[in-house]
Amino acid sequence: MRDPGLQPERTRLAWRRTTLAGTVVAVLAVRTTVRDGITPAAAVACAACCLLWLGFLLIAHRRIRALATLAPPPALPPRQAAAATLCTVALAVCAAALVF
Repeated sequence: MRDPGLQPERTRLAWRRTTLAGTVVAVLAVRTTVRDGITPAAAVACAACCLLWLGFLLIAHRRIRALATLAPPPALPPRQAAAATLCTVALAVCAAALVF
């Protein structure tokens, strides 16, 4: 028999794991910028990483709250899905720019 509460729980945990991964990227971006010397390009890339992380954090927090409701959670709106994808990809690009 299927438990209807398991899928929202797994999805909530996936959002938390992705948020944690983004947090690690943002922290490493700050660490790399400070350790290698703060140049204007590095400062811009680091600031972009932090802003993108905050954007993803906001989207993830809203989704986690929606999944915590007692009623069946609504589907993720396409705008939020696109914004989360954009933040994730852009965060990876900014982090790669800091490394190379």
